[in-house]
Amino acid sequence: MDKLKDLIAYIAQNYPIKEELSNARLTKIVYLSDWHQALNHQRQITNIDWYFDNYGPYVPDVIRKAQEFPNLFECESTNNMYGKSKTLVRIKDSSFLVELSKEETKSADHIIEITKSLNWNDFIQLIYSTYPITSSTRYSALNLIEKASEYKNI
Repeated sequence: MDKLKDLIAYIAQNYPIKEELSNARLTKIVYLSDWHQALNHQRQITNIDWYFDNYGPYVPDVIRKAQEFPNLFECESTNNMYGKSKTLVRIKDSSFLVELSKEETKSADHIIEITKSLNWNDFIQLIYSTYPITSSTRYSALNLIEKASEYKNI
């Protein structure tokens, strides 16, 4: 079972504003879903080894996974409103049956609900306010399970 592929598909199927689902936003929604799952169930949905990059939690795993399945996902290069390039990720096969547990879809649904109305700046503020980011230094690994345990013991 490929949880990352399933989570990408689930988000792409359920995120209400499709034109905002760029690689950057999608990657951070996956991060938030993993963080929510770590907080509530002491495990991540995906097996991503998260990294605190210059722009918050980032790994190339999400876009690579989407590109790995061209029959399922479309990755379209376009520009944002500032003229900078971005890659939109869309699902081609909306009937794809996602194999996530009820608790995993609950985490993803929660994150979709709290992020869907956020503009980019507010969305990034949310990302930067998460404990794994506030308690770590840039360019370091983010062990979400350990961070969840630390957070609960504060």
